[in-house]
Amino acid sequence: MFRISQIMQEIAAPTPLGPKRNPPGPVVIWNLIRRCNLTCKHCYSISADTHFPGELTTAQVATVMDDLKAFGVPVLILSGGEPLLHPDIYDIAKRARSMGFYVALSSNGTLIDEDNIGRIAECDFNYVGVSLDGLGATHDKFRRQGGAFAASLKGIRLCRDRGLKIGVRFTLTQDNAHDLPGLLKLVEDEGIARFYFSHLNYAGRGNKNRRDDARHQLTRQAMDLLFETCWDHQQRGLEKEFTTGNNDADGVYFLHWVRRRFPERAAHVEAKLRQWGGNASGVNVANIDNLGNVHPDTMWWHHTLGNVLARPFSQIWPDTTDPLMAGLKTHPRPVKGRCGACAWLAICNGNTRVRALQLTGDAWAEDPGCYLSDEEIA
Repeated sequence: MFRISQIMQEIAAPTPLGPKRNPPGPVVIWNLIRRCNLTCKHCYSISADTHFPGELTTAQVATVMDDLKAFGVPVLILSGGEPLLHPDIYDIAKRARSMGFYVALSSNGTLIDEDNIGRIAECDFNYVGVSLDGLGATHDKFRRQGGAFAASLKGIRLCRDRGLKIGVRFTLTQDNAHDLPGLLKLVEDEGIARFYFSHLNYAGRGNKNRRDDARHQLTRQAMDLLFETCWDHQQRGLEKEFTTGNNDADGVYFLHWVRRRFPERAAHVEAKLRQWGGNASGVNVANIDNLGNVHPDTMWWHHTLGNVLARPFSQIWPDTTDPLMAGLKTHPRPVKGRCGACAWLAICNGNTRVRALQLTGDAWAEDPGCYLSDEEIA
C-alpha cells in the first residue's frame, strides 16, 4: 500500500529520515467466509451467494488468532466474501480487539443497516472499508445488483454517524474512470475519512476481466488527480487519508510529480520512498483464505504456502523452501526485463508479481501493469 497522504506531508513539513522500522509481523487479510450477496466483476475470491464447505469454525479461528498474536501480527483485516454474513463475525471481531489487534472490516456495505449498526459499533473496529466502483448506475453495474450503490452509501453513513472510521475503496477500470472525480467529491462531501484507490490486479474475476484494465495514460491521469486532490486537502487542513494499492509504481510516479511541483523537496521525498520500499507481498502482507490456506497476499489464491489447520501460520510464513516465498523475501527481488533494469527498483520492489505471472507464466518477468515510460525508469 502506498500512503499518499503520509508521504505528501513530507513536502509541507519534512521529518528526519531516521532508521527504518520493520513491523513485528505481517498485516493479515483474513477471508473468514467466501459467501457473498454480490458477484462483483473484479472479485479476486470469485465469491457467490452460496455456502462453501470446509471453512474454518469459530473455534479454529480463535486458535489461529492466538498463534497470529504470538507471532507478532499487528493488524487483522476481516474480509470475505462478505464478512457480515459470517454467523460469528461480531464475536470474532470483539475477540480480536480484546487481544490488541488493529481490526478492520472489509465489506461491500450493502448489509450494514439500522438492525446491525449497533452491533458493528460495539465491535469498535479501528476501520471499516466499503467498496464503491463509481456513482449510482456505474457501481450497480459492477456489483451486478440494482440499488447496491444506495445500500452501500447508506451503510457508509451509518458507520460514520456512529463514529467509526470509514473509508471508500475504488478499483479503476476503463468502465468507471469517468466517475473518479465525482467519487472524490462524494468522499469530501460525506466526511469519509479515507479513500483507497486500487489498480486492477489480474487475479480471480479481475484476471478474467483484465482486458477492461485502464490503459496506462488513463492511470496516469487518475494518479495526477489523486495527487492534486490530496495536496488540496492538506492545504485546506482537511484530515483525510489517500492511499493506493496493487501498483507500487505509484511511488515512483509520485516522485516524478514532486520533481515537477516541488523540486526542492525531491531528494528528501526520494529518501522517504526508498525507506518505504514498495511491494510487501510475502513479507509484510499475508492472506488466510476461508479454508485456512495461507497465500503471499489476496491476489495469490492459486498459490498456497500451507494450511493453518495442518501447520501454524507462525511456521508457514517464515518458511522460504517455497521458491515463490524465497523470491518475494529476497531483496532486491530477482525481477527481469524493465523491472530488473529499472533505476527505481529500490522504491517499488518489482511491483506486483502476480500480473507478470498471469500474463507470462513467469512471476519474475517485468510487471505489465507498470505505467511508467522508459525515460521515467531510466
